[in-house]
Amino acid sequence: MSSSSTTSTTLWRRLTVHGWFVVVLATITVLVFACAAVATIMLGRTTRLSDELTERLSPARIEAAELQNALLDQETGVRGFLLTGDREFLRPYSEGLAAERRSTGGLKGLVGDRPALLKELNAVGAAAAAWRTSYAEPAIVAKQADDDVQDASAGKQSFDQVRTLLGRLTEQLGESRAQVQAELRQVQGIRDWAFVAMLVLFLLAGIAMTVLVRRAVGRPLDGLRVASRRIATGDFDHPIPEHGPADLREVFKDVDLMRTKMVQALSESREQQSLLREQAMELRRSNGELEQFAYVASHDLQEPLRKIATFCQLLEKRYGHVLDDRGAQYIHFAVDGATRMQVLINDLLSFSRVGRLYDDHKPVELDEALDKALDDLSAAIEESGAEIERPERLPGVVGDPTMLSLLWQNLVGNAIKFRNPERSPRIKIAYEPADEQGWQFSVTDNGIGVEAEFAEKIFVIFQRLHNREAYSGTGIGLAMCRKIVENHGGRIWLDTDHTTGARLCFTLPGPTQHQIEGNNS
Repeated sequence: MSSSSTTSTTLWRRLTVHGWFVVVLATITVLVFACAAVATIMLGRTTRLSDELTERLSPARIEAAELQNALLDQETGVRGFLLTGDREFLRPYSEGLAAERRSTGGLKGLVGDRPALLKELNAVGAAAAAWRTSYAEPAIVAKQADDDVQDASAGKQSFDQVRTLLGRLTEQLGESRAQVQAELRQVQGIRDWAFVAMLVLFLLAGIAMTVLVRRAVGRPLDGLRVASRRIATGDFDHPIPEHGPADLREVFKDVDLMRTKMVQALSESREQQSLLREQAMELRRSNGELEQFAYVASHDLQEPLRKIATFCQLLEKRYGHVLDDRGAQYIHFAVDGATRMQVLINDLLSFSRVGRLYDDHKPVELDEALDKALDDLSAAIEESGAEIERPERLPGVVGDPTMLSLLWQNLVGNAIKFRNPERSPRIKIAYEPADEQGWQFSVTDNGIGVEAEFAEKIFVIFQRLHNREAYSGTGIGLAMCRKIVENHGGRIWLDTDHTTGARLCFTLPGPTQHQIEGNNS
């Protein structure tokens, strides 16, 4: 007995979480299929019995009533003819004979599989035929010949036998119908119980799954969580307990092995920390040298470009009268290329400084940053006739004032640059809360807009959607906007649902109470 119990316990311990679920689901599935099979069988019997009632027994009772009416019509017609001699009374008799044949045929088709009812039906037919042969037809012939008619009491006794047999047939039809109804109710009860059992099994399956998840997964994971928290507080020697199904115990073993490896790694990491500090110092030194190189390179590159542009302009001024249109065009191309190269170098230098040179995160009033940007764009706003709609007061955020002013300048400047030539630009600046400590801003214009397929391309450096002849620029503006926003911990995107122009949205964090107090102090 103890050996069997030990074997059973070992078998259960070998089950994984998946195995436990398979066992429970298999048990529930077998029981549900058994109930479903019973319900299906009972449903079939219910259908068969319902069809028996509606398509055979109930129509048979109607046909029996029709047969009774047909026989009564015959008896009434004979009796009326014998009393009055009027041949008009023989019409119900003739019609009753035809109706009797129809009803008898219909009844035989409906109760042909029930010998007792068929026997009673045949008895009624034989009695009716005997009444007609022994009384009705001879009486009709005698009345037509003006002979003496048989005693009517004999005919009544013969037809009373027909009535008695008809009553027995109707009674047996009722009994058969009541029997089928009782069987139908019984079958329906079994069917309903089968469906109720399935619902109860589904409920038990849910309860079993809940208990299984709690005992097989929840409790072991609770133990793992408690042990992990102790380890997180510094008790690295605390072991991970092994409980639950086999696969979870394997996971706990792996976690405990990881704890052991981490303890070993921590002892080695102290040696690496000093190396990391040295690498960080080397990285800061390298960044400083890179900044100095970028500054020197920009000046060294711009000096030849300034010379090219200056001497080309002097060449055009001194020898312009001897140059043809093609020569003047070539000089213009050289000056324009040198100028664009200078702008590109300056933009690249500004782009490289985002996040390195300008990285002062402090509470900033966006109204002041927007005012500075609009002041720098005043000439473009006046020339284009742009209308700027802005909130009465923008919220404060955390960031670098210079970079945030440059962000506004690029976004509003783009809205003015890519305006629709058929209408004056209207630019709307709005904001709304984005989360507990942040804001979502938007710059909406009525310009030429951006196709949804280019929603990501416009933020890639040097990616232009239009040629330089149509719209000037280096293709760095929106890339710089993305870098500024992401450096401030936000994100920027194109609202593709806005189709009448373009809407650029971005998020920025708001200042925390600690940052506000530090700034005020």
